[in-house]
Amino acid sequence: MRIIAALLVLPVTAFCQPAPPVDTTLPPPVQREFRALWVATVNNMDWPSRPDLTTAEQQRELLAILDRAAALKMNAIVFQVRPEADALYVSELEPWSRYLTGQQGRPPSPLWDPLEFAVTESRKRGMELHAWFNPYRLAFWRERERSAQHISSRRPDLVRTYAQFLWLDPGLRESRSLMMRAVLDVVRRYDVDGVHIDDYFYPYPEISSATGQVIEFPDAPTFHAYQRNGGTLSRADWRRNNVDELVQEFYQAVKAEKPWVKVGISPFGIWRPGVPATTTAGLDQHNELYADVRKWLNEGSLDYLAPQLYWPVRPADQSYPVLLRWWVQENLKGRHIWPGLALYKLPLTGPRRMTADDIVEEIGITRATPGATGHIHFNARVLMNNVQGIGDRLAAIYDEPALVPASPWLDSIAPAGPNVRVTDSTGSQVVRFEAQPGDSVWQWVVQARLAGAWHTTVLPRSRESLILQGPHAAADAVAVTAVDRTGNASAATVVPRPR
Repeated sequence: MRIIAALLVLPVTAFCQPAPPVDTTLPPPVQREFRALWVATVNNMDWPSRPDLTTAEQQRELLAILDRAAALKMNAIVFQVRPEADALYVSELEPWSRYLTGQQGRPPSPLWDPLEFAVTESRKRGMELHAWFNPYRLAFWRERERSAQHISSRRPDLVRTYAQFLWLDPGLRESRSLMMRAVLDVVRRYDVDGVHIDDYFYPYPEISSATGQVIEFPDAPTFHAYQRNGGTLSRADWRRNNVDELVQEFYQAVKAEKPWVKVGISPFGIWRPGVPATTTAGLDQHNELYADVRKWLNEGSLDYLAPQLYWPVRPADQSYPVLLRWWVQENLKGRHIWPGLALYKLPLTGPRRMTADDIVEEIGITRATPGATGHIHFNARVLMNNVQGIGDRLAAIYDEPALVPASPWLDSIAPAGPNVRVTDSTGSQVVRFEAQPGDSVWQWVVQARLAGAWHTTVLPRSRESLILQGPHAAADAVAVTAVDRTGNASAATVVPRPR
């Protein structure tokens, strides 16, 4: 007690020594955070808003989404390009999507390529573009007319009817091959930064309106054929193995084609009920979707995992921080953990509704959780409508640009510091930069020092100069960093300006 009393009478300065001076000679490291937005096309959820828009109207809507994301300092778009074994891009393998033109197989007129457009326009805004595929879903509504080019028309032997859906049978190797063929076609022909699959493996369980019982997925003939050929796994283990093989082939095939293209998966947010121990509620994706996501993460069969953590911080049975910490602890290979956040719940009413405060709190929790380095928002329409002022809230917390975190398992060699020249012009400074011979640059980070503080701009590789105007024209030093395709950053080249 005497020690405590003595401490209480010490002057405050004994505990509050002044912080050491900040060295402003070199710029601070740029924040690393994946800030992404899912843009869903199925059922015209996000884009296009209707299937009967003109090409010009479709382009304006897509540009508005990209402009909004860029204005908020986001750095990636996850764009759904294959919602029903169809294509929102020019394809010789699969028909044009009904969500683009109103009729499956009908090309847009005038003809254009939404994926190529999205890649090009994302580049201009310094954002990555990840192409999002649904591997097994063939039709969201089975009764709708389908193109003669569609898999369900060409290969009905691979198709299973399940409730309102048509589904590829995951137990058939040809099903996986058709999905992989579509993915690799995109990887080869488009300069995408990532490819992405979501949580639709085996379908979510549907309940029969007649019996009230879960409808069994109709793959019994496929399973019996597996048994006749000597297979010994149980039906549940066999289903999981089918999905495991898809994930492994997906990762390996993409890396064989373009090693720098990131492979992402966004599963249901709970691996199994009761794991972790406080999590008691939720679908058992291990036994209902047959997705052993923990295994894929443990083995490193992906570059980033985006578990759909679509719940608030409380209560504990579906708690955002509890689940996030569990996924991070299972990340044995050090891959990226970028959880999905539920913007789509902001317009809801009733017990499932969430608030903008919830989203902001969860971003703060993610930033404070070692091993979690970003997040993805679902969905774009809610952001565009600024429901509950969510866009304004994000603008406040995305106060500085952020680079996508590096992926050292893909490449760990940084480019050299760039060549930089700064010239004075009337009322401005012009910063010019170029890569060292042999270096491939993906982005530029330009930082200007003004009154001891550094101000950051991130530019796409196509830019080779930046004009510092207004207050920034008085910067007394400029630093430029080169960043490569997998996020490795060079040392900054600093050019002091005499004053």
